[in-house]
Amino acid sequence: MSAALWIKTARPATLTAAAAPVAVGTACAHAAGGVAVGPALAALLGAMWLQIGANFANDVFDAEKGADGPGRLGPTRAVAAGLLSAGAVRRAMILAFAAATACGVYLTWVAGWSIVAIGVASVGAAIAYTGGPYPLGYHGLGDVFVMAFFGFVAVCGTAFVQLGHVPALAVWLAVPVGSLATAILVVNNLRDRKGDAVVGKRTLAVRLGRGGAIAEYALLLIASYAVPLGLAVAHDAPWLALPWATAPWAFELARRVARVDGAALNPLLGATARLLLAHSVLAALGVVLAS
Repeated sequence: MSAALWIKTARPATLTAAAAPVAVGTACAHAAGGVAVGPALAALLGAMWLQIGANFANDVFDAEKGADGPGRLGPTRAVAAGLLSAGAVRRAMILAFAAATACGVYLTWVAGWSIVAIGVASVGAAIAYTGGPYPLGYHGLGDVFVMAFFGFVAVCGTAFVQLGHVPALAVWLAVPVGSLATAILVVNNLRDRKGDAVVGKRTLAVRLGRGGAIAEYALLLIASYAVPLGLAVAHDAPWLALPWATAPWAFELARRVARVDGAALNPLLGATARLLLAHSVLAALGVVLAS
């Protein structure tokens, strides 16, 4: 039970999906003249603890459902590999969600009781993704969950706790953030679709097949670049198109995702996460420069 093992189980590489929407939401708050450092930091920490809690939940619940068998193509899962006990990871999950709740208590004090509903829904969805009687990820709803919570809830929620309302810009920019976060999941599920089908995990990649999942990935990338371009044209603000600097990278990723399969998709999983972060940082910078 070394610290390194726990850090690996927390999957720190996935935290870009938690940080990216907070950066964009805070930029939208800046554009509306209302950045608040305390709520912004609390939103960031809360999002990160939620992500870590979800990672622990996925590790233990997938192991209990037999989804992480010896033929797993992705990184080793601690519970399935016998490196950590299910009880220990479950307790770590509870602690992570408790830390996220502490951030939520502060945000409720700052922004009102509506944050309670957002927090409860976020924790519930993180658990229900692979746990409970109807796990979302096992019924092809994981993509919808990621789009909703990593896109609209995270970006708009970050802006809301700083402004007291959600500006239209935050709603629009939630689309590319959510799309790229969902694209990460698509690569993961595309890689695992054969093993998932065997254990009854009916992800969207299992339902659509390889071709359908590749098409979904491409469409998500297209959406992530169409929105900044549309905003730049609509507002006559070229800086809002700044994420297009990453377009060649996105094109290359789409090409590679379409050409490889299985464990060869692992590097593209991390690359898509890095694209999300780069795209979001540039989107946030573009909003600041255009405001």
